[in-house]
Amino acid sequence: MSLILRSTLFNLLFYLATALFVVVGSPLLLGPRSWAMAGLRTHALTCLWLLKQVVGLHLEVRGKENIPDGAYLAASKHQSAWETFALIPLFRDPAMVMKAELFWIPFHGWFSRKFEMIGVKRETGPSALRHLVREARNRVAQGREIVIFPEGTRRAPNAPPDYKSGISMIYHALDVPCVPIALNSGLFWPRRSWLRKPGTIVVEFLPAIPPGMDRKQFKIKLQDSIETATDNLLEETLIAKNTALSH
Repeated sequence: MSLILRSTLFNLLFYLATALFVVVGSPLLLGPRSWAMAGLRTHALTCLWLLKQVVGLHLEVRGKENIPDGAYLAASKHQSAWETFALIPLFRDPAMVMKAELFWIPFHGWFSRKFEMIGVKRETGPSALRHLVREARNRVAQGREIVIFPEGTRRAPNAPPDYKSGISMIYHALDVPCVPIALNSGLFWPRRSWLRKPGTIVVEFLPAIPPGMDRKQFKIKLQDSIETATDNLLEETLIAKNTALSH
């Protein structure tokens, strides 16, 4: 089956599965949050299984030994929409930072509130950061992981990094370890494209940055850690592809 057909079939199944989970899982809105989170995790695992079976796209997770016990801040590279669902099963009880306008979408927003994700109105500037810090502190007090994309939006592979200053403020306010996360998803699930390419998406949990670091130094260390590891993953993937083509 061609790449176009596989991609088309997966996309149809992906949206069908999402719609079914939303409709069938609607009663979870009335139950405990833990039940809804279990449904969210099941949806993600189902979509990852569909990617593997239909597209031939696998997932490899590295660096699990770097994940701390208890609450922490997870700062992930963001290359595609893949991260918005596929990262969920890699955490115990994640609270993802997302655009506040997504909370107004029927069903999507209702579930996001049920999951107690953190919505941010970026256009409100400093007040948005204060709201983010307040909500993140509440989630940390519950022992949850705060998952944030420090660049704020998707960036294509090899695009210049654009880390926002807000990540340093959150790190300073929470006083918990920060785990940088590198990945190569943009090579297989490109931005603004419906193509889904076979291969292996690698998610790598990097050594945690302990709390208490100077904000400026933290931002430099975080960016260097994520970007170096991400570049290495992109190079590794390219070498593997070229090697496969040469045989």
